[in-house]
Amino acid sequence: MDLDLSHPSVDDLRLAARKRIPKFAFEYLDSATGRELGLKTNRRALDSIGFLPNVLCGRQDIQLKTSLLGKEYNLPFGIAPVGMSGLFWAGAERKLAQAAVSHNIPYSLSSVAVASPEDVAPHIGQNGWFQHYPVTSPDLRRKMLTRVKSAGFHTLIVTLDVPEESRRERQRRANLTVPPKADLRTLTEMARRPAWCLAHLCEGIVPRMRFFDDYIPQRGRESFTQAGALIRGNPDWQYLQELRKEWDGHLIAKGVMRPEDAKRMMDVGVDCVWVSNHSARQLEAAPAAIEQLPKIRDSVGPDFPLIFDSGVAWGLDIMRGLAKGADFVMLGRAFQYAVAAFGAKGVDHLINTLKADIVANMSQIGASELDQIPLHLTDRH
Repeated sequence: MDLDLSHPSVDDLRLAARKRIPKFAFEYLDSATGRELGLKTNRRALDSIGFLPNVLCGRQDIQLKTSLLGKEYNLPFGIAPVGMSGLFWAGAERKLAQAAVSHNIPYSLSSVAVASPEDVAPHIGQNGWFQHYPVTSPDLRRKMLTRVKSAGFHTLIVTLDVPEESRRERQRRANLTVPPKADLRTLTEMARRPAWCLAHLCEGIVPRMRFFDDYIPQRGRESFTQAGALIRGNPDWQYLQELRKEWDGHLIAKGVMRPEDAKRMMDVGVDCVWVSNHSARQLEAAPAAIEQLPKIRDSVGPDFPLIFDSGVAWGLDIMRGLAKGADFVMLGRAFQYAVAAFGAKGVDHLINTLKADIVANMSQIGASELDQIPLHLTDRH
């Protein structure tokens, strides 16, 4: 199958993933909070950003390499952390990490992934980032940081926009538990997806949060919401300051939407701010992250590193993020759709698709370098 002809977009990969994985897994991955209006808010804001075409530019030698936090990457985008990634497809974390190294882009492992840092360590090369959820105990935090560093992760992402669990109605109705329960409803959903079942049997791993599990008292089966909340803390500025002192690698603060917070984080010593509304999974009433990005760029100045995500689905969206002030763009759901739909082949296909879309659109506007993209912005209203 030529995926470029049969599945040329993220939407195609999403539909393929939906047909291949159980409903409880897809609903967790695909859902947002509330009535899911935040998804539409992100999409509308991204689609409102236009570029003015340019003609008679001759053949363009498009350059996509970029530097972030002292490392050069081949492309201006990477793989964002997504919880329970290995639930969507067996071995997903390993496949994603291997693709990141092959294409030289960052791979971010969630602390609530199915694979542990040690599971993924042989595959991350120098491209491994680890996503940290604040925890209740400073001693527990230090133990986790030591373990992550020992596994070879050089960059820490601290996610700050989950002070409490959000109410994702679709996820709750799907009744996802960790590990999945063996009731009639769940078993029926699994039986309808034999390829998914076979992949997990071959991998020999029951989907559960292997990193967090080592620190959670044995409580039996928990809903995904309950399991993560057992040790998750409520971060404040003191927590961030202590984390900065304890982590000697690069520190990225994720989930920032206020310019004043970003400015203060510079003073605390954070190396990079990640502008995100958690892809509409936390607060339905939040503004689109892309709308806050230029405000945060203004607050931190032109040279401080900024990452952007939330609603990104095309190479054109990556260009929009770069045009509005980001140095780098990350995608979460898109990569999980790709690996669930076609495994490692799907991940390679997605990366190549995003790259091809960026090249095509940069050619249309006459931009050969990434820093030229903002020069071609235009108002579509």
